[in-house]
Amino acid sequence: MQLDCLKEEKIYYTIGEVAAMFNVKTSLIRFWENEFDIIRPYRNAKGNRLFTKQDIENFHTIYHLIKERGYTIQGAKNKINSNPSDMVQKGEIVIILKKIKEFLLEIKNNLDNKD
Repeated sequence: MQLDCLKEEKIYYTIGEVAAMFNVKTSLIRFWENEFDIIRPYRNAKGNRLFTKQDIENFHTIYHLIKERGYTIQGAKNKINSNPSDMVQKGEIVIILKKIKEFLLEIKNNLDNKD
């Protein structure tokens, strides 16, 4: 999952950009939007969905629970609703750990290539 797009610090992200960040289809983003109350995109005059950084953080939590931890939709809803602030904090920790893993793998690859 690539969250490099967040480094741009845009105010809004299109559904295509969000789907690309998580390497999923836009239909899954629309589905999760309908299933989870924590996703509330702004819609422009043309009706296009525009997602905020908060929406993307919420998508990360949903993605982590469903795709990485194997929760069902209902299980993920229950987990998020039981302690939302705890889920956000855990989501942030997961992001940091993934960045550390990528960094360490990059170092390993660089060391392997020197041989």
